[in-house]
Amino acid sequence: MYYFCTYFDQCYLPRALALYYSLKSSGADFHLYALCMDDESHQSLDDLALPGITLLRLRELENFNQSLLSTKGSRSKVEYYYTCGPSYILFLLQHSPEIDLLTYLDADLFFFSNPKPILEEMQGFSVGIIEHRFTKKQERLKRFGIFNVGWMSFRRDEDGLACLRWWADRCIEWCYDRLDGNRYADQKYLDEFPTRFNSVRVIQRKGANLAPWNLANYSITERGGQICVDGEPLIFFHFHGFRALNTWLFDTNLGGYHASPSKVVRQKIFRPYISKLRDLRRYSGHLRSLRESSRNESRGHGAVIRIARLSARVGFGIVRRAYIIDFSGTVP
Repeated sequence: MYYFCTYFDQCYLPRALALYYSLKSSGADFHLYALCMDDESHQSLDDLALPGITLLRLRELENFNQSLLSTKGSRSKVEYYYTCGPSYILFLLQHSPEIDLLTYLDADLFFFSNPKPILEEMQGFSVGIIEHRFTKKQERLKRFGIFNVGWMSFRRDEDGLACLRWWADRCIEWCYDRLDGNRYADQKYLDEFPTRFNSVRVIQRKGANLAPWNLANYSITERGGQICVDGEPLIFFHFHGFRALNTWLFDTNLGGYHASPSKVVRQKIFRPYISKLRDLRRYSGHLRSLRESSRNESRGHGAVIRIARLSARVGFGIVRRAYIIDFSGTVP
C-alpha cells in the first residue's frame, strides 16, 4: 500500500479529482489523504464518497499546530497554503501509525503509469525529492529552488522526521511568495535537504515530474501504448500553470518555457488531462475553477502565466506561438 497526501480548495478540486482518478488508472494500490482548505471542497468530496480517500478539514490541522495558525493573518491565502504543507505531512505521520512512508503530491499532478519505480528508489532512504531539471535556457530559475515541491516523500524514522520538522519550522518562521536571499515560499528550503540531513534521495527517474520547465530536455515518444521520456516510462506530468481560457480553449503554460509540444505531447499527455477535467466538470463547475486557480498560482519558480495572441486554430492541436490546446473541433 502506498500512502499519498495532497491539499486543495474548491478552485483546485477538479485537479485533485483528476489526480485521484489517474492514480486509480495507474494500477497503484494506494490511499490518499486529502486536506480540504475550505468547507466547499470538503462537502463536495464527502458527497462523492470515493474509496481510498481520507478527508481532513483545515481546522483539524490548525488545532494541532497553533504556531501554524498564528501565521494566518500575516500571509496571503496562497502563502498560508504553502506554510501549511510541511505541518500537514507531519500531522499525518504523527496521527496515522500505519504509514511508514508518506508522499506529498501537488494537486495538479497526473499519473500515466504506476509510481512504483519512484518508490522503489526510496528503499533505504528517509527523504525523497525531485529536481526541477530546468533546461539550459531556464537556468536562471534555479534561484527559486533547485528542487520542486510537487513530489516529496518522508519516512517515519529519525532522519525523515528531523528533516520534516526542520522544514515545517522554517515555513512557520518565513513563507512568502517572493525571493528573499536563500528563501522562496516553501520551496527553496529544499535546496538544503541533501547537505543538512542524512538519507536524502534525489529521485533520478526521468519520467517523474515531467513539466513545462523541463519538457524541452527530453525526447517524448510512444511505444506500445506507453509514453516514454528518453525511453523511460512517463510516470507523471506536472500541469503547473495549465488553465482553461473558455469551454474549449486551454493554455498549456509551455510558451513561457520555450517548449514546443510535439504531436505525442499534445495527443497523449494534454488530451487525456483535458478530457478528464471535462468529465469532472459536473462535480464542481471546473472551467470557472481552473481560471480562478491559475490566477492564484505562482509557486514553481516565480513563473507568470503568459497568453500569446492566437494566430491559428487547428482542431485538436496547438497554436504554435501561444501553445494553446484547441478542443473546439473534437469535443462538443
